[in-house]
Amino acid sequence: MSENHEYSVSFPEKNRQNLRADCETCFGLCCVALYFSASEGFPNNKEAGQACLNLQPDFRCNIHKNLRELGLKGCTAFDCFGAGQKVSQVSFGGHDWRKVPESANQMFKVFLIMRQLHELLWYLTETLTLQPARPIHGALSSMLAKTELLTHLSPDSLEELDVSAHRAEVNTLLLKTSELVRTEARRGQKVHSQRRKTFGRGACLIAADLRKVDLRGANLRGACLITANLSGTDLSGTDLIGADFRDANLRGADFTKSIFLTQAQLNVAKGDTGTKIPLSLNRPEHWEHPYV
Repeated sequence: MSENHEYSVSFPEKNRQNLRADCETCFGLCCVALYFSASEGFPNNKEAGQACLNLQPDFRCNIHKNLRELGLKGCTAFDCFGAGQKVSQVSFGGHDWRKVPESANQMFKVFLIMRQLHELLWYLTETLTLQPARPIHGALSSMLAKTELLTHLSPDSLEELDVSAHRAEVNTLLLKTSELVRTEARRGQKVHSQRRKTFGRGACLIAADLRKVDLRGANLRGACLITANLSGTDLSGTDLIGADFRDANLRGADFTKSIFLTQAQLNVAKGDTGTKIPLSLNRPEHWEHPYV
C-alpha cells in the first residue's frame, strides 16, 4: 500500500475532530479578531481586534445560551473549523493575548489565516471519502498533507503566506472532485427537462422556490439561496461550497450525499427533524425550536 493511500484512508478517520471548534482551548479569538457590522446577525458594530463586551476573563461568553434571543445569530453561525485552538495552543504555545499583549495583533492576524487553511482541510478531508473522486485521491492526499504542514508554520511565516494562491491551487482539485461526483450523481437519471436546470457559480436564487427543481448533481457553488425554499429536495451529489443558506427552508431536505456542506451553512438555515444531514455535521439546536 502506498504512503498516499494510507494517508487518504487514515486522515479522515483520525483527524476530522481537529477541524471542529474547541472553544475550551481557544482564547476567544473569534470574539476579538473578527469585524462585525450591525445587521440582522449582530445588533452593534465591532471593530477587528476589539474584544466583544460579552467575552469574560476566562474567554467564555457570558450570554452564550441566549445568543439568538439577543440578536446575535451571527455568533451561532460562525465556525472556525478548529483554527481557534490551533492558533492558541500550537502557533502561540498556549500563551494568551491578555497575558502577552504584545502578541495580540499577530495572533489575531494568524487566526484569520489559519481559519482559511482549516476550511481547506475540511473540504480536502471530505474529498477522500468520496468514491467518485478515487482517480485523484493521490493528488488530493498530497494537497491535504501540504496544507496541514502550512498550519504548523511559525506565526511570522503564516503572516507572509500567500493564502489566496494556495486556495486557488486547492480549488483546482476541488473543482475536479465536484465534476466527478456530480457526473456520477447525474448518471442514469431520467428526469423531465423542465425539472433539470443548470446553475452557474454564484447563481442568484434569493427566495427561489426550488421544490420542483431536480437538484441532484447540481452546481450550487457560491449560490445565493437566502430565504430560498428547498424543503423536501434531494441534493445528492450537489456541490454546495460557499452557498449562502441564510434563512433558507431546508425542512425535509436530504443533504446526506451532498458535497462540501459545512456546519456554518446549516446554522444559518431553517430545518427540522426531517432534514437529513451528513454524519460529520450536527443538527443545529434552533431547528428543534423553530420560533427562536
